[in-house]
Amino acid sequence: MIDLPEPGLYRTTTPYPGHEEAFPAGALVYVGQPSNGGVKFVVRPGRNENNRWFWGDPTTPLRSVSWGKTLKRLPSEGFYTLPDEIDLDGGGRWLKNAVVQLGYNGEGRGILFIAERRDGEATNALFFSDKGMSIEDSLLDRLTWAPILPVAKDAAANAS
Repeated sequence: MIDLPEPGLYRTTTPYPGHEEAFPAGALVYVGQPSNGGVKFVVRPGRNENNRWFWGDPTTPLRSVSWGKTLKRLPSEGFYTLPDEIDLDGGGRWLKNAVVQLGYNGEGRGILFIAERRDGEATNALFFSDKGMSIEDSLLDRLTWAPILPVAKDAAANAS
C-alpha cells in the first residue's frame, strides 16, 4: 500500500512536482479520499463561508509519496479554547480559555476569531467576526479543541 498522508488539512512546504502552479510551496490544501476508497486527492480551497473553507474542483490525484511527506499537517478548522492569555497590539486582550474559531488563510497560516456574546441581542448565541488575528504555529499546536455541537437549521427550528 502507498504511504500517503491521511485525509485532512495541510500546508505545502514544497511545490507538487508536475503541478507547481496549482500547488506551490506555502499553500493551504486538503488531502481527501473518495468514500468509495478510490485514489487520494489534493485540492486547493474553493470558497470561504463563516471563516471555513469549502473544497471544490478540480481535484488532483495524490500519487507522490515523497511530496506527501513534505506536507505540514494542520489542526482542523473549528472551535478551540486558548491555552494562554493574548495581549493585543493597541491594547486589549483575549483571556485564557476564551472560545475561538480557528480558520486559515490561503497560505495555510492559522487565523483566530474570538467568540463574542452581544449584549442586547435576543438570541443566546456566540458570534465570530469575519476579521481575525494571524497566529504562529507555536500557538496553533497548543489550542484545545472545544466540542461544540453542530445543529442543522431544520433541527434547530423543530426543537423550539
